[in-house]
Amino acid sequence: MFQDKQFLIDLANTKMPYGKYKGGYLIDLPEHYIVWYHAKGFPKGKLGLMLGLVYELKLNGLEYLIHEIKKNS
Repeated sequence: MFQDKQFLIDLANTKMPYGKYKGGYLIDLPEHYIVWYHAKGFPKGKLGLMLGLVYELKLNGLEYLIHEIKKNS
């Protein structure tokens, strides 16, 4: 699913729907929050998949890729 272009575009434009960081773009969530969520367990569904991908991107220093997609979409 992560290879789907539309999924990456959706990720670039999705905001956190609840919690302390409600309204912030997923890719802009603080790393400590994503790491905490990873330890706790991501929610089910598309949001959980997106947060899981954000975790992997931040872990590998690749979040700039999503920023480029956001800028160009």
